[in-house]
Amino acid sequence: MPTPETQPFFDAAARGELRIQRCLDCGRPFFHPRPCCPFCASADLEWFTTSGRATLYSYTITHRPAPGFEAPYAIAVVQLAEGPRMMTNIVGVENTPGNLVLDMDLRVTFEQRGDVTIPQFTPVEVA
Repeated sequence: MPTPETQPFFDAAARGELRIQRCLDCGRPFFHPRPCCPFCASADLEWFTTSGRATLYSYTITHRPAPGFEAPYAIAVVQLAEGPRMMTNIVGVENTPGNLVLDMDLRVTFEQRGDVTIPQFTPVEVA
């Protein structure tokens, strides 16, 4: 469920945009949404739209599904082209170790889940 800090993230996702925050004092982008910069503690922040590009940093394949998911699926950490890492899912490819290669190029895609739209990532080759 979105909070006041995360509502702009979910509103953007519903429009098909991946937006994250950047500190206007130190200039560093970050994820997850929060009211102050995790690097310099400034509250002078802005939201910006990312490129939607990322690389696969790490993952695990789960065979015990959470509600609303079909196993197996990948729980992944991706490195956004803008720098921050985010936890997400990999879609559009069978989730096997042979298909999920670290540092592979990914692009964002979005899926409606209940009342919110969430960003997920798919390999660029699948695009």
